[in-house]
Formats: sequence, C-alpha cells, structure tokens
Amino acid sequence: MLTVDKYLELINNAITSIEYPQTPLGLYEPVKYQLDMGGKRVRPLLTVMACDMFGGDINEAISPALGLEIFHNFTLLHDDVMDKADIRRGRPTVHKAWNENTAILSGDAMQIVATQKVCEAPLRVLKEVLNLYNKTALEICEGQQYDMDFEAREDVTREEYIEMIRLKTAVLLGCALKMGAIIAGAASLQADAIYKFGENIGLAFQLQDDYLDVYGDAETFGKKIGGDILNNKKTYMLISALSMATGETKERLEKLLAGKADDEKIAQVTRIYSELGVDKIAREKIAEYSQKALGYLDEIPNNGELKKFANSLTERKL
Repeated sequence: MLTVDKYLELINNAITSIEYPQTPLGLYEPVKYQLDMGGKRVRPLLTVMACDMFGGDINEAISPALGLEIFHNFTLLHDDVMDKADIRRGRPTVHKAWNENTAILSGDAMQIVATQKVCEAPLRVLKEVLNLYNKTALEICEGQQYDMDFEAREDVTREEYIEMIRLKTAVLLGCALKMGAIIAGAASLQADAIYKFGENIGLAFQLQDDYLDVYGDAETFGKKIGGDILNNKKTYMLISALSMATGETKERLEKLLAGKADDEKIAQVTRIYSELGVDKIAREKIAEYSQKALGYLDEIPNNGELKKFANSLTERKL
C-alpha cells in the first residue's frame, strides 16, 4: 500500500496530463478551469486506494478514478449554476467567469469525458463498472432534485434529509471505493462492504459539514460560518430545530427565518440551536454514522490507510 500523499501525486499528475481537443476553446477551457480549482480529490483517491487494498494494479484504476473526479466536478459546475453561486474554492465559478450557457454546455462535455474515462476500465470488469457508475450518476441527480424540492417545502423530515444527502453525496463515495474493489477482483461481499463504508462515511462527512457551518472556525472551515443559516438551508440542524421548537422558541425561530439575513440572524439561530440541544444531536448522529462506517472495515484487508483517511475526514474541528 502507498501513502495517501503518493496516491494523490499519481492522481494529480494524471489530471494535468488529460488532453482535450484544441477547439472549440470556449467549450474545453472552462472544463480545464473547473478541474484546476483543485479540491481534496477524495473520490479518485478512494478508488485507487481500494484497488490497492485488494491487491489490484492501481494503473488499471487511474482512468476510471479520473472519470469519477471529472463527474464530481461536473455536478459542482451545474450546482453552481442552479444555486447562482459566485465563488468556488476561492475562484469565480464557471458561469461567473464565462456565462451560464457556457457553464451548462461545458458541464455536459465534462459528463461525457467522465464517462469516456470510466469506460477505460479493464474489459473483464467494464460492464460491472459501468452499471455501478450509471446507477450512481442517476442517484446523484435524484438527490439534487430532492434538494431543490426541499426549498419549497416546510415539512421536510430528518429522515428525508438523510436520504437526500445519501443520494447527493454519499453514494459517490461508496461508488468510488466499490469501483476500485471491482477492478482489483475483490469478492462481492467485500466490494459491497467497502461500498457501505463509503456511503456511511459520506453521511457522517456531510452532517459534519452542516455542523461546522454553524459551530466551526471560519479559518479552519475555509468559508464564512453561518452561510446555511443566512440562506435558510434545510440542513439536519434546522430541520431538527423546527421539529423540536415549541411556544416562544418556535415563534422566535420562525421570525428569524423570515427576517433579515445578517450576522445577528446567525447569532440568534445558533443560540436557539444550542438551547434546543441540536448541536449535541448532530454530533451524536455524526458519531453514529462514523462508527457504522468503520464497522464495515472489519471485513476489509489492509485497511490501515483507509481507516486513517476516514478519521481525517470525520475528525475536523468539532
């Protein structure tokens, strides 16, 4: 097994080596711009790690791993258009640097390039890899639709929210790991176990993201604290607060949600979360999914590096 840094070096070198057609520049330049924004490269990392863990040839996993990273970035590009987001990883989003039509079309091209890369999986496992990839891609679209539907609903439950983030975020982590296992020739039970590990660690990671948006440190977290509160985003924490608040507390919360989006709103909503114990509930849920994920690793050989990496994802400052 290699170190995480070595895997990342291989992945980043492979990303910079991708050759795109020279023309039309207006189609491919935004694609390169989006991928050059960086990021943790979590999904391709998990694919090559899983392949290595099961004794496979990681060179066979590199192209499919890149496909997942390109697909992930395609979803971010289109999400930014739908969310009207101006900044991604400290740089103007594609639709701000160019325009919305360019962002949509370049995103479509990214999805096609992603599929081409996944299709470079070894022929002996290509059908299984493509079935997994297509199933995951469709689930991610379903998760995004639920997320948009929730914006217009006031009765979203915690269970519905968990299912939405499972589809929108967690299944791609499970897919990345299982794809690497399939390429390496892992037994079906082990491939399924590593998928469930990824799915559960993805749920823990997204719930922690929600938590850190309220209780994190801006410098460590990498973005302004309270953004979800300002936008009335239906996170696990807000849904929990709305379901638990009664009487005067419920009136205060509803008034804040309908009021001005400023720092005072962040402070007051955060205070209500703490009064209701929503922070404790969120931490318990993060721990629940983290422990469930780690339990699946008991079925997996050579899991030391993956366990350390999982802990690094879920032990950001709480």
